Amino acid sequence: MDLHTLKPRPGSKHRVKRLGCGESSGHGKTSGKGHKGQKARSGGSIRLGFEGGQMPLLRRMPKRGFNNANFKTKFAVVNLDALNAFEDGATVDEQTLLAAGVIRRPYDQVKILGSGELTKKLTITAHKASETAKAAIEKSGGTLTLK
Repeated sequence: MDLHTLKPRPGSKHRVKRLGCGESSGHGKTSGKGHKGQKARSGGSIRLGFEGGQMPLLRRMPKRGFNNANFKTKFAVVNLDALNAFEDGATVDEQTLLAAGVIRRPYDQVKILGSGELTKKLTITAHKASETAKAAIEKSGGTLTLK
């Protein structure tokens, strides 16, 4: 391969639509803007949510009450089959899950769910766990400690 033989991948380069280049180009005269009106004018863009002077939907809707979304507890959900990444007899908590890449960022709490099959004997510390997860951890010989 030489520098003079390099060329872009097929389909990555596309010709630019050339507006206002005569009637025979197919994009002449009004240049794809139609006839008159606000959208045909220069600078004639309409802001997001504008409804032509009618009261916009977002302002028509009543806004009352308390929104708890900012204060809710965010759980890191970990399935049993993800715990098979650890060695037999390992201690698993939020820090080890982060270090192993099982969870990507720190969460408020960790919850273990019973999806998949656990084949290792692990000592797990979490905030919550489902009943099926508890049963599967004890069946594999491990222990589960809830904070």
